[in-house]
Amino acid sequence: MAKKLGFGLMRLPSLDENDPSKIDIEQVKKMVDTFIDNGFTYFDTAWMYCGFNSENAAREALVERHDRQSYTLATKLHSGFIQTKEDRDKIFNEQLKKTGVEYFDYYLLHDINTHSIEIYNQLDCFTWIQEKKKQGLVKKIGFSFHDGPELLEKVLQEHPEFEFVQLQINYLDWDSVGVQSRKCYEVATKYHKPVIVMEPVKGGTLAKVPEEVEKMYKDYHPDMSVPSWAIRFAASLDNVMMVLSGMSNMEQLQDNISYMKDMKPLNEEEYQLVYKAVDMINSTIAIPCTGCSYCTEGCPMHIAIPKYFSLYNADLQEVEEKGWTPQGEYYANLTKTFGKASECIGCGQCESVCPQHLPIIEDLQKVAAHFEK
Repeated sequence: MAKKLGFGLMRLPSLDENDPSKIDIEQVKKMVDTFIDNGFTYFDTAWMYCGFNSENAAREALVERHDRQSYTLATKLHSGFIQTKEDRDKIFNEQLKKTGVEYFDYYLLHDINTHSIEIYNQLDCFTWIQEKKKQGLVKKIGFSFHDGPELLEKVLQEHPEFEFVQLQINYLDWDSVGVQSRKCYEVATKYHKPVIVMEPVKGGTLAKVPEEVEKMYKDYHPDMSVPSWAIRFAASLDNVMMVLSGMSNMEQLQDNISYMKDMKPLNEEEYQLVYKAVDMINSTIAIPCTGCSYCTEGCPMHIAIPKYFSLYNADLQEVEEKGWTPQGEYYANLTKTFGKASECIGCGQCESVCPQHLPIIEDLQKVAAHFEK
């Protein structure tokens, strides 16, 4: 059976924490080699990951150094970068060039949602992606999805040609009213479409859980890391074929490999602990941002939205008796490079692309009130 851990090339180690396009390629090479040496094969990239540099990193660290039969590579076409039918091929051909492969094992329409589906329909991307498969340039076609179960059902009904669906699934979103992971998973399963999981650790949120949750996990499994609970939760689902983890250093990679090499599904007792953890975590998170950074690409004020939300959440999770906390200083440092939260002009560009449908404008006001007082 194929191993269920996929390497998400979205949060790669960077040489400059404020510029994700400056990838630490030597570290990525070591990580890729370790991943493949341990019997894992799936790599997932996309046009705009790491400041449009992730596909280049895939070529340099993976494609140029490993036999083509030893890995599978997935990438995506994003609606935000196509205005005309010509743009589809322009990007696809550039992706072949950037990654250095002759075909993609998996190719996705990126982030189908209420807005993007209009563009995909208008530019006939559904026929186009099937053509790519007929030409042998793509082996399997699918789409990633950040929306509700009703739209997912509609897409799968109208497009039986899709062979898999990529969904955001993690134990915090499983029964969340906003994300509805469980319901989307059930729709995909009903249509017999295997699921690839993204955001299993919810952008790092489920790696840094409240102290009492960490203690509960450690009491049960002293040798298992906190993120292992999240990744195993997703991998334990029957219809999940792959769980993507955006690994940004060797420690994360080795930790993931340690329990995914011979993955044991969660038992009943572990499920109960996870459900208990959900209640405990939900009472502490202010802004459920996953840090995907889609919002920052077109921000006219160059505001570091995910970074600010992360600092805000972390500051609210600090124990009261600590007094001084470092987050305010981090915030002040970032505002030297990026726009302040208070400089948001409310244009709504960020909210239109946020896969989590967060009220970003309102949340930025909270951040400004908290850190700029």
